[in-house]
Amino acid sequence: MGYKINHPSCLANPKLCFEGLPFSPSHFIEIMKLHFILVEPAVPENVGAAARALKTMGFNRLRLVNSRAHREPAAQWLAHGATEVLNQVVTFPDLSSALLDIDLVVGTSAKKRLAKREVYTPDRVLHILQGRSAELSSNAGLVFGPESRGLSGEEIDLCDIVSSIPLAQAQPSLNLGQAVMLYAYELSALTNDRKIAFVPDQDSEQLRALQKRLHHLFLHLDKVPGSALEQWAFERTALATTKDIHFLHSLCLSLEKAISVIPGPKQ
Repeated sequence: MGYKINHPSCLANPKLCFEGLPFSPSHFIEIMKLHFILVEPAVPENVGAAARALKTMGFNRLRLVNSRAHREPAAQWLAHGATEVLNQVVTFPDLSSALLDIDLVVGTSAKKRLAKREVYTPDRVLHILQGRSAELSSNAGLVFGPESRGLSGEEIDLCDIVSSIPLAQAQPSLNLGQAVMLYAYELSALTNDRKIAFVPDQDSEQLRALQKRLHHLFLHLDKVPGSALEQWAFERTALATTKDIHFLHSLCLSLEKAISVIPGPKQ
């Protein structure tokens, strides 16, 4: 399982932190497995349309949270030609459990109230996933909220990064099936090459130590836990390479000395 940066949950529950990978550089893995995760979808037709979009773009991993909409006849009818995607749907009681084996979580939102988060367009998400597939993650999750409300603030906090589709007009908004189709199209490059060399470029233990160390520093800087600055720091360190992490440890040490802070977890 991979890291989660929805701090301070990472510190409270080590299972939500990056735990390392049992691979050596000689291993080969299938290019990143991307799971499309629908939270409480209420309209069976949207689920069927999502399954059809995934099949069309070369994806087949669909998860549902607190919903059985994929079992409805309307979903089966809309998924014409892609019923095997519906038949392989994995269901979960809540979003947290759906993300337990996900290394990098991308939440989608059309809302403009994400002041603490940097919002990535789908093409930037593709760039991140392509880079991470050769460094860290074997499982990524793309999370979509319910049709009636989208992802809640608490659900967004479970995501490592947030993405939004630029729209010419705020209304009418895209429905769930359309949003899944657009992301599946934008990210379909992930399905082009089936094998890549696995070259790990991130030290999991050092990442976890760095995140704890940063939290320690923020507390001594009188920053409110979960502040915009801390959230941004955790978001960016999640994308850091091993070289970056070592540099940041050195920077933290210099800052600790400068402000006379008892050092947090070190290298």
